Amino acid sequence: MKILVIDDNEQDRKIIERFLKKAGYTEVFLADTGEKGVESAVSEKPDLVITDTMLPGIDGFEVCREIRQFSDVPIVMLTVRNADTDTARALEMGADDYLSKPFSYIELLSRVQAVLRRTQKLPLSKGEGAFSSGGLSIDYDSREVHMGGEKVKLTPYEYGLLYHLTRNAGRVVTYQALVSHVWGENYEQDTYLLKLHIHNLRRKLDDNPQSPKMIINERGVGYKFIRVN
Repeated sequence: MKILVIDDNEQDRKIIERFLKKAGYTEVFLADTGEKGVESAVSEKPDLVITDTMLPGIDGFEVCREIRQFSDVPIVMLTVRNADTDTARALEMGADDYLSKPFSYIELLSRVQAVLRRTQKLPLSKGEGAFSSGGLSIDYDSREVHMGGEKVKLTPYEYGLLYHLTRNAGRVVTYQALVSHVWGENYEQDTYLLKLHIHNLRRKLDDNPQSPKMIINERGVGYKFIRVN
């Protein structure tokens, strides 16, 4: 299991590395700039990336965007506390989870374990067939998504949400059920994380987030996928 840590603060890098190795993640690679982080993501092919947002050279957001051009590796972003714009931008760039600074290293380790556990489970069982609705088509076996004939690149969490929504098309899936299915029980109350991923999913599916027709919010309850023949 390879983990790449990108942070320009040497002390933070070393502490994160120590905690990860103590937890059994023996292959930890370190980078102190965004450029080096992207290069390491290419050469080392890590199983997970942890990156700070504030980096010399290209920042963590750009790092995330560039990595998403060639890899679906899970990415955990370290953002500024109470900066909702940073959190939203991190997820929009393709991050799978975020943690606000300052944070406890035990909490970081918990997030790393949760992300790895969920992404390892996301390749779904074979023989589930396909789904179509309007211009949307999903091959559940290959996990490929197309919209209007064009392939749509989704993060593992975005695909997980789309999977559970389309498998329950026409029925409301509660916020808690979606979060539990996709992120795990420890995240059940984190509806903000869910809201941001739904926003990004709608955008990628050309379902206007301001006036959606495909993924509908049943206020106070959950989300429903509206199927079109």
